[in-house]
Amino acid sequence: MKGHILVTLMIMAGTGFAAAQIVAPATDILGAHLNYGRGCTACHAPHSGANGNGKAKTADPTSGNVALWGEDVSSLYGKTLTTGGGKFVEVLPTSMSAGTPDVAGVMTCLSCHDGNYASRAMMKDMVYETLPATYGTSNKIPTMFGMNGGSGGSYVNDHPLGLTAKLNCGGSHWDCAQANGVVSMKGANSSRFVTNYGFFVQPGAYGNSAVVVCTTCHDPHVMNIVNVTRGSKSGLPAGTYTTMFFLRGPYNPNDSNPLSNQTAQFCRQCHGEKSNEMNGSTAGTVF
Repeated sequence: MKGHILVTLMIMAGTGFAAAQIVAPATDILGAHLNYGRGCTACHAPHSGANGNGKAKTADPTSGNVALWGEDVSSLYGKTLTTGGGKFVEVLPTSMSAGTPDVAGVMTCLSCHDGNYASRAMMKDMVYETLPATYGTSNKIPTMFGMNGGSGGSYVNDHPLGLTAKLNCGGSHWDCAQANGVVSMKGANSSRFVTNYGFFVQPGAYGNSAVVVCTTCHDPHVMNIVNVTRGSKSGLPAGTYTTMFFLRGPYNPNDSNPLSNQTAQFCRQCHGEKSNEMNGSTAGTVF
């Protein structure tokens, strides 16, 4: 009898994992970044940077020097962004050749997603994806920084961003370690979290510290799926998982399980002090 119960439990556990995985969608993984059919060249110009895309507003000698970027970022040069409730101040570089992670990780993104310093560049300032019923319906979800429903020109209500937004190890944070800006989740609690969920984020490296840039959390090339492979920085079963908003890890607020904690797990990758593992709970990831 006990053997039958054990087998049943194993089947149920396997079913739970399978439910967390999805079949690859029939839609293109670029999603909103298909840019109404223009595709990759809406952001990347094979030749001549912003000039090659007809987007050059100024004669910028470094245009296209990073990732063959085809949008004009010159309106962002040297601008100050104050984020995270006013606690984090980022002064953007004055050249695409600055060599800091906020060039490809912030300025390129803001060249389309900033409604204050940069032109809208085909943006409609509303989320592309169909939002689940768990979201509110009183307003359209904005996609522009600096002009996102609050006071115009303010970034204070945006997540901390830039070279001063550092990921910390030790103290009340993850029991991780850093070397040259690379985070190693090797502590007792942080390694258990990697087993339970993973470490999908990609911080920038600046001054021997890991810093938060747009591309830390977002992969601009894959909107709705995350592939977990064997040997990756995740203990989840290998497969394809649902995500939203171009986020790098499993993140599905439309999960039918009311006990699902996968969206919280995504945030806990950086906010370890709010994790189960750092607070004595044995809960893993629930899909």
